[in-house]
Amino acid sequence: MNESPRYVSEKEVSQITGLALPTLRNWRFKRIGISYSKVGRSVRYSMSDVLDYMDSRKVRTDEGN
Repeated sequence: MNESPRYVSEKEVSQITGLALPTLRNWRFKRIGISYSKVGRSVRYSMSDVLDYMDSRKVRTDEGN
Protein backbone atom coordinates (compact mmCIF):
# COMPACT_ATOMS: atom_id res chain seq x y z
CA MET A 1 0.00 0.00 0.00
CA ASN A 2 1.40 3.38 -0.98
CA GLU A 3 1.31 5.88 1.87
CA SER A 4 0.55 9.49 0.90
CA PRO A 5 3.16 12.09 1.82
CA ARG A 6 2.77 14.07 5.02
CA TYR A 7 2.95 17.85 4.74
CA VAL A 8 3.74 20.18 7.63
CA SER A 9 3.49 23.93 8.21
CA GLU A 10 6.40 26.34 8.43
CA LYS A 11 5.90 26.48 12.22
CA GLU A 12 6.30 22.72 12.45
CA VAL A 13 9.42 22.87 10.26
CA SER A 14 10.81 25.56 12.54
CA GLN A 15 10.25 23.33 15.58
CA ILE A 16 11.71 20.25 13.88
CA THR A 17 14.82 21.95 12.51
CA GLY A 18 15.41 24.69 15.05
CA LEU A 19 15.41 27.27 12.24
CA ALA A 20 13.66 30.56 12.93
CA LEU A 21 10.49 31.37 10.97
CA PRO A 22 12.11 34.49 9.43
CA THR A 23 14.96 32.27 8.19
CA LEU A 24 12.53 29.90 6.46
CA ARG A 25 10.66 32.85 4.95
CA ASN A 26 13.90 34.47 3.76
CA TRP A 27 15.03 31.19 2.20
CA ARG A 28 11.74 30.91 0.31
CA PHE A 29 12.13 34.46 -0.95
CA LYS A 30 15.68 33.65 -2.12
CA ARG A 31 14.56 30.22 -3.42
CA ILE A 32 17.12 28.34 -1.33
CA GLY A 33 16.86 25.82 1.49
CA ILE A 34 14.12 23.24 1.90
CA SER A 35 11.72 22.63 -0.99
CA TYR A 36 8.12 23.63 -0.31
CA SER A 37 4.65 23.70 -1.85
CA LYS A 38 2.17 26.55 -1.98
CA VAL A 39 -1.59 26.24 -2.15
CA GLY A 40 -3.02 29.71 -2.28
CA ARG A 41 -1.24 31.57 0.51
CA SER A 42 -0.52 28.41 2.51
CA VAL A 43 3.03 27.08 2.55
CA ARG A 44 3.61 23.40 3.27
CA TYR A 45 6.75 21.31 3.46
CA SER A 46 6.90 17.61 2.71
CA MET A 47 8.11 15.83 5.83
CA SER A 48 10.38 13.65 3.68
CA ASP A 49 11.98 16.80 2.17
CA VAL A 50 12.55 18.24 5.65
CA LEU A 51 14.17 15.01 6.86
CA ASP A 52 16.25 14.70 3.67
CA TYR A 53 17.46 18.28 4.14
CA MET A 54 18.48 17.57 7.73
CA ASP A 55 20.19 14.30 6.76
CA SER A 56 22.14 16.04 4.00
CA ARG A 57 23.66 18.36 6.60
CA LYS A 58 24.70 15.60 8.96
CA VAL A 59 28.27 15.98 10.22
CA ARG A 60 30.07 12.68 10.61
CA THR A 61 32.37 12.33 13.58
CA ASP A 62 35.11 9.88 14.38
CA GLU A 63 33.66 8.32 17.50
CA GLY A 64 37.04 7.94 19.16
CA ASN A 65 38.43 5.37 16.73
